[in-house]
Amino acid sequence: MIRDQSKDAQMQDDDQNAGPYLPRNAASHPAALHPPYRSSRLRSPQAEPITFPSTPSEESGPVFTGDLLGPLDNDLLHNFGPDGQSAIGPRIIVHGRVQDQFGRPVAGALLEVWQANAGGRYRHAKEGYIAPLDPNFGGCGRVMTDTEGRYSFRTVMPGAYPWPNGPNDWRPAHIHFSVFGAGFAQRLITQMYFEGDPLIWRCPIVGAIDDKRAVERLIAPLDMDNTAPMDALAYRFDITLRGREQTLFENRMEGL
Repeated sequence: MIRDQSKDAQMQDDDQNAGPYLPRNAASHPAALHPPYRSSRLRSPQAEPITFPSTPSEESGPVFTGDLLGPLDNDLLHNFGPDGQSAIGPRIIVHGRVQDQFGRPVAGALLEVWQANAGGRYRHAKEGYIAPLDPNFGGCGRVMTDTEGRYSFRTVMPGAYPWPNGPNDWRPAHIHFSVFGAGFAQRLITQMYFEGDPLIWRCPIVGAIDDKRAVERLIAPLDMDNTAPMDALAYRFDITLRGREQTLFENRMEGL
C-alpha cells in the first residue's frame, strides 16, 4: 500500500495542535557539544535531557504592562548618553513581529535586547577587547509588542569583535534578544544577525547549527521600505515562539 505522506503530516499537525505547545524541533538546534566551539566542551550536558509536560504556571504567565517601560527604553541611541547625546555609529531600526507556533500574534511580549557598540565592544566589567567604549551608548534596551505582535527599536549597527575561541575567530555583528511570550514555556533567548555579513558562516557558534534554514531564521534582512530617510536603515527580524518554524533557541534545546 502506498501511503499519502501529505495526509500523514497533516494528521501529525492536528495531533500537535491539540496541545498548548508544539514540541521544539531538536534537529534544527545546535548540538550541545560542538568541539570547534570550545566552551561547549565544558558546558555540554553529560546525560540525555529529560522532558516534562508544561504546567499551568508555565502556560499562563508572566503578564507585563506598558507602565513597565521608560520613554527611551526602545531607543538605544539616546537612553544612556547625558543630555540627549546620541550614540556613535551607523543608525538602524530593528523591527518585526512576534508570533506563536500557529502564526498568531503574541501581544504584550517583553523583548529585552543587548549588544556591543559600533566598535564591537560591550560595556562589561570583564570585556577584554581593545576597541573604545562609546560614552553615549549603554548597549541595552527593551520594548513590548503591540496588539498585532509588532515591535520596533532604534540602535546602532553593532561591530564584529574577536573572541578567544581560536587564533583568529570573530563574532559576526549581532544583537541578543530575550523574549517573554504569553507563558514561561515560550521564553526565548537568541541572537539576531545581519543580512550579507560574511562572518556569519565563519562563526564556530553558528557552525554548530546543522540546519541551514534554522541559521537563516536568525538573519535579519535589510528592509528598505521601513528605513528612516537620511537617518537610519531598517532590518526586519520576525520571531516565532516554538513549533517547527521556531526562532532558534539558545537556552533550552530539549523542548517539551
